[in-house]
Amino acid sequence: MTNHLPNEARVIALRPHGARPVVAPPRQAPPAKEPLWRDLVGDVLRRERLAQERTLKDVADEARISMPYLSEVERGRKEASSEVLAAAAHALGLNLGDLLTRAQGELTRLSSRYAGGGHRGVSGSSHNGMCLAA
Repeated sequence: MTNHLPNEARVIALRPHGARPVVAPPRQAPPAKEPLWRDLVGDVLRRERLAQERTLKDVADEARISMPYLSEVERGRKEASSEVLAAAAHALGLNLGDLLTRAQGELTRLSSRYAGGGHRGVSGSSHNGMCLAA
């Protein structure tokens, strides 16, 4: 007494016969993100160090911070404290204000590239100073 089942597969239609497949609209590139402050500060530190033709070890030793940590700061991977930033800046012959002013200049230059990156709460007046709010 064996039951013989036919070896036929059952076909289940996923869409009505003759219907056209739905085509997704073309993907748009995601909007560009504004740069992070830690990336800008790191870029300034690295550019200044390279302009002085100094090694990461040399600057880290003079700043009394670890070389791996300074590397992470330069690459924008770590959000350094103001004490660490001041130490790194001083090791490069800059003061903290110089470092932050250069980073703010980069932010201003780069932020003009971003569409929709409106300047909420900023008056129409132009100023060259830096304003940090807590």
